Formats: sequence, C-alpha cells, structure tokens
Amino acid sequence: MSEPGNVNGQTVLEARNITRDYHQSGGLFGKQKTVQALKGLSFSVKKGKTLAVVGESGCGKSTLARILTLIDPATTGELLIDGQAIDIRQQKLTPELRRKVQIVFQNPYGSLNPRQKIGKVLEEPLLLNTDKSAAERKQLAMEMLDKVGLGAEHYNRYPHMFSGGQRQRVAIARALMLTPSLLVLDEPVSALDLSVQAQILNLLADLQDELNLTYVFISHDLSVVKYIADEVLVMYFGEIVEYGSRDDVFTAPKHEYTQTLFAATPRADIESIRARVSKA
Repeated sequence: MSEPGNVNGQTVLEARNITRDYHQSGGLFGKQKTVQALKGLSFSVKKGKTLAVVGESGCGKSTLARILTLIDPATTGELLIDGQAIDIRQQKLTPELRRKVQIVFQNPYGSLNPRQKIGKVLEEPLLLNTDKSAAERKQLAMEMLDKVGLGAEHYNRYPHMFSGGQRQRVAIARALMLTPSLLVLDEPVSALDLSVQAQILNLLADLQDELNLTYVFISHDLSVVKYIADEVLVMYFGEIVEYGSRDDVFTAPKHEYTQTLFAATPRADIESIRARVSKA
C-alpha cells in the first residue's frame, strides 16, 4: 500500500500506528475476549486539505472519529495535532485542547438542544472555553450565522423552526465557533436529500477556501467523497487497505476491497446536482 506523496504545508493531524481494543466479557466461565476495532492506523492531513475516510458500516470509521475528536483514547499509538502529542489517558482535556478539534455529526435533528435558541447554541462553546464577554460572544455568533448562509433573524429561533439543511448549517457554525485546527465531519450529509447535500457540500468547500480549514470527512458515499476529498483513506475491518490522492484512488484503485466497493456503489453525478442548485 502506497501513501500519498509529501505535500508542502503544515501538518495539522498525524496519526501514528493508532490501535483501539475493546474487551468483551466471556460470561460466567469464559475468558475475556479482546476485539481490535482499529489495527495500526497511520496517516496525516495537511492544513487546508480534506482527508476522506471511507468504508462500510463496522469498519471502524466511527471509532476513529471518537479518537480524533478526543472523546475516546487510543489503546496504543500516537496522535498529534498541530505537532502536539495528545493522549487523553494521561493529560487533562483542557479548553485549549477542546478548541483544537470539533465535530459535525450525521444527524442535524439530534445534534442540537431543542430547548436552546440558535444564538445560545453558537455562543455556548465560547462561554465554556473562552473568557469572551456576552457582547463579544453574540457578535461572533452573528458573524458565523452569516458565514454559513443564515441571518440575524435566525438568532432567536429554536431548532424545530429550521429545515434539516438549515440545522446542519447551524451545526457547522457551532463547530467553527472556536476556530478549530481540525474539523471532523461524520457523515454530515447522509441524512439530507440530494439537493440539500449539494448545498452543504458547496458550503463546506467555500468555508474551507475562506478560512483555510482542515477536514477529516467520514463517509460511505463515494460520490460525495469524490467531490470533496483531496486524499482518500479506505478502511476494512479496522485496517487501512488503501490510502492516496483522490485521483489515484478513484482512477486506479489497487486493493481488491476498494475495487469491489467502487463497483458496488451506484454512480451519482454530484456536478449536475451542484449545477442544478446554483440555478435555483
């Protein structure tokens, strides 16, 4: 398996031989079993780039997302963000560390507090992790609403008053409030219909260009991956079976699993969707 060539620029994320084990009880008389969810993953992401992590359900994508977002620790291996080694088993998760990585979840309906107005949803990360004043927090929330294609009129509305696409815009805005070094996007458009998917993908691309954002984009949808990724990492039962530039992986996949995965996936023309949306 070949790795992508060295690209000039700052490395925001580096994983070195990351593993994750889960222990299962063997019952009253059985022996405890160890399940390896991740088996020695190594990869990196440059600033302003998107690494797409691809694989079927159960391959370890969500486990990896939890490690990258500092929710769960790796069993072994080393995780570096902005060159700093981070091990949450041995160090306290400080506000500074929380600011480094943020996540956007799959379900925009379940990721927002239904009892909070949108303005407070956006201000909460600043309240918990910074010493900014109430006026500063509100100003930054207003500016972020504008960046994601919403407006000041949405500040005092509740999540149930928004469409699915609008809620995902809010979720993206909340994730960006702390100006993270890395944004992990865990199936961020899979719960949306195709036209809204295209709008959110265009928004993510525009924000990346404007703010020089770095993404890890987790997905099983290869048409979406082909549109947004710079590099692609293919996982199979907790292992990396293919890792390279988007063009190399899609043009000439080397691993049998990648070839099978591509052959079994219906083709969707993201460009035509994008063109249709731009005319709306």
